[in-house]
Formats: sequence, C-alpha cells, structure tokens
Amino acid sequence: MPPIPRRRGRSRTPDGRPHPVDVHVGQRIRLRRTLLGWSQEKLGRTLGLTFQQVQKYERGANRVGASRLYELSRILEVPVAYFFEDIGADAMIRSSPQPAAKTADGEGIGAMARRETLELMRAYYRIPDPKVRRQVFEMTKALARESR
Repeated sequence: MPPIPRRRGRSRTPDGRPHPVDVHVGQRIRLRRTLLGWSQEKLGRTLGLTFQQVQKYERGANRVGASRLYELSRILEVPVAYFFEDIGADAMIRSSPQPAAKTADGEGIGAMARRETLELMRAYYRIPDPKVRRQVFEMTKALARESR
C-alpha cells in the first residue's frame, strides 16, 4: 500500500510557508497591539489565550478565524477591515519569489513593522500639543534631508 501523502494545512502555501494573507493579518495585529503599548501576554489574557497563541497569530503560523478576528477588532478598537488594509501589494510581495519592493525612500515595506518605527509613532502621537507635534514632524523631515 503506498504511503498516504501528508496533507498541508489550509493556511499554507504549496511549499509549506504560511499563507501571505495570514502573515499580513498577523502583522496588522502586531502593529496595532504595539501601537497600543500592549504586550502579547496582555492581548492573550484579554482574548483568553496564551501569549504563544498570540505569537502564532502574529507570525501567520495559525490562521485567525472570523469570530476571533471580530473579537480582535473590538479589543484593539479598529474595524475588521483594518486587518486587510494594503493587503493587495503586501501579500503579493510576500507570495512572489522576487525581492521585496521598496518604498519611496528606499526602505523595505517591512520598515513600518519594525519596533523602532512603532515606538517612534507611539511617542509622536503621545505629544498632546498639535503644534509641537507638527514641529517635531518638520524637524524630522529636515534631519532626513540633511542626511542624504
């Protein structure tokens, strides 16, 4: 009797990697969680999960079901559509064997998911005075021009 072929999970590509949509949704969960200043443990407790399960969702290793996605949208205070924003280009880049696309400034698209970027954004939006926030924004742009 021939061996039974091993079934790949529904959320995997033919080569065994997580599906690009699951990876994208996971990155959006991580982005929002980080912007809120929450740990994986805190989000897990709120959902009734372990932090390891949250890690798996964020990596795209486990697919997020519809009811869990709805629950995440309520907890993270975003519409369900938030998890799918920019998915077209993002998912296509990850699912293709071509090199990752670059943003206008030459950074990889993954630059928005870096911890440094997220911490900078969170700190920026904690500045209560809109005029001061605008000055920080203009200063940052000026510094970036100087470094070229």
